[in-house]
Amino acid sequence: MKPAVRNLGIALLTAALLWFYMFSPWTKGWPSFWLAMTFSALVLTGLGLAFTSDRKSVLRVEKPLLQVLGGILLAFALWGVFWVGDKLSSLMFNFARPQVDSVYAMKEGFPAGVIALLLLVLIGPAEEFFWRGYVQRTLSGLFRGKHAGDYAFLLTAGIYALVHIWSFNFMLVMAALVAGAVWGLIYRLCPKALFALIVSHALWDVLVFVLIPI
Repeated sequence: MKPAVRNLGIALLTAALLWFYMFSPWTKGWPSFWLAMTFSALVLTGLGLAFTSDRKSVLRVEKPLLQVLGGILLAFALWGVFWVGDKLSSLMFNFARPQVDSVYAMKEGFPAGVIALLLLVLIGPAEEFFWRGYVQRTLSGLFRGKHAGDYAFLLTAGIYALVHIWSFNFMLVMAALVAGAVWGLIYRLCPKALFALIVSHALWDVLVFVLIPI
């Protein structure tokens, strides 16, 4: 087995176990969702860095001001997409709003300012670096042919949604699928925009979860 395949398997299995612990009804909330999420972010960042040999190249930021601006605009645009999606899903499905409310219930017992800080400086950046900067990028190198990047994008988006399945929350899984597909598609089209995606993911998390809840 190639080292890259082995390392990717280890990283994805670790992510799946961490997401199971954070979201499954048997383990979630113990000792705290946000402590578990912080731990998961640190672990995945460490694995992504350890398994990426050319990490300097991956983390190099070109046109930083443009990437920050693009990330901010994308975060607000994605918030708008989710706002519309929430209204439509609430009209179509009776279970939609209660499931969304159950996600927001995870904020209880933890200061909003601390949650915002964790999302902005650690959790959001860590997830984007891991799923796009490591997983999708690695898969792109493992596949062969002119559609390698497409396969990597689709598979990464699918896995990112699938690890949320232990929440048994359809709306959360679909949210992960939509957001992951948007960020993944942009990374597919412009791999040098990873920093913009990190900004977008981090800011979108804060907007949706703390500043302007949907």
